[in-house]
Amino acid sequence: MHIEPFSVYISEGEIEGLQRRLHETRWPLASPSEPWQRGVDTNWLRELTRYWADGFDWRTAELALNAQPQFTAQIEGQRVHFVHRRGVGPAPYPIVITHGWPGSFFEFYSVLDQLCDPAAFGGDPSDAFDVVVPSIPGFAFSQAPTQPGISSFQVADLWASLMTGLGYGRFGAQGGDLGAGVSIALASRHPQLVDGIHLNFLPGSYQPALGPAAPPLTKAEEAFLRARDQWAMLEGGYSHMHSTRPDTLAFSLNDSPVGLAAWIGEKFRAWSDCDGIIEQSFSRDELLTNLSLYWFTQTIGSSMQMYWENRLQPMRFADGQRVLPPVGFANFPKEINHPPRSWLERTFNVAQWADMPSGGHFAAMEEPTLLAAEIRRFFKPFRS
Repeated sequence: MHIEPFSVYISEGEIEGLQRRLHETRWPLASPSEPWQRGVDTNWLRELTRYWADGFDWRTAELALNAQPQFTAQIEGQRVHFVHRRGVGPAPYPIVITHGWPGSFFEFYSVLDQLCDPAAFGGDPSDAFDVVVPSIPGFAFSQAPTQPGISSFQVADLWASLMTGLGYGRFGAQGGDLGAGVSIALASRHPQLVDGIHLNFLPGSYQPALGPAAPPLTKAEEAFLRARDQWAMLEGGYSHMHSTRPDTLAFSLNDSPVGLAAWIGEKFRAWSDCDGIIEQSFSRDELLTNLSLYWFTQTIGSSMQMYWENRLQPMRFADGQRVLPPVGFANFPKEINHPPRSWLERTFNVAQWADMPSGGHFAAMEEPTLLAAEIRRFFKPFRS
């Protein structure tokens, strides 16, 4: 596996081009509804756009991104970008953490210090991790797939090769959103490498075996499935579009930075524990760093392809099929679904379960201290 150091750099011409497009936005007529009722609020988006064009300093964001050690690796013909932060402690434990959509590798910048250098936060240095945060193919600086068929399962195969290529014979995995699917696929397909996985989300396509030999659904499971279906009907339009017509949507989002900000910004509000005020959970600079990564790398279209591929390769388990490595689950209160523990136990050995006091879908950004503590607690038994 060939590895090279990597630094983020965006040309002045690209920065100026973004600012020009922002200044020349054609704004639609506001709808006759309450703010956020029918989608993104126009006034909020106008303010964010003004700041993106005239206040946000990409060079400062770029310096912050480059403060973490980054690399690219050639794996089976695929260029993969990743952060690789070594832990500060006597024997750091290796873990691969996978982002989701509409996030990026930047999601985990708030949690890296706490995982890699716990002593700096008053913790035990023996709890340190070596953390690898790859960008999923088609996100940020990882090459977009050139052939169809790259779902969570194939990404998991790439991560297995990446981690072994970095010299880790056994390791843990963590993720939410798409990253949860990749982590489950790692545990399912590579149990000889993966000690355990920690999740803060359960993929919507996850389906345990429900044949004649399976126990009947509990009332809690029935309520969860009803709530999941209702959420998909009222809030899942984005996912249906991504998984059925991603190429059509890509033309508009790749051409309009304000359209991109609307499509992604709404999700950061709807899926986070922010009480309807996005800036209570994320600073504007954080939101725009993530948005700018999609814009400058022109990967909004390729990022949506994962939904298409995961629809064709859903996370379904057959009768008697179980995932052997143990699972930890952090259930954040404002997450978009809340499976009961029994729903996971139909397939997984659930070794740790925590109902979290606060936080939502973007747990690593919203509650990095809480998430880091759960990750440390789950993986502690594997350090020996």
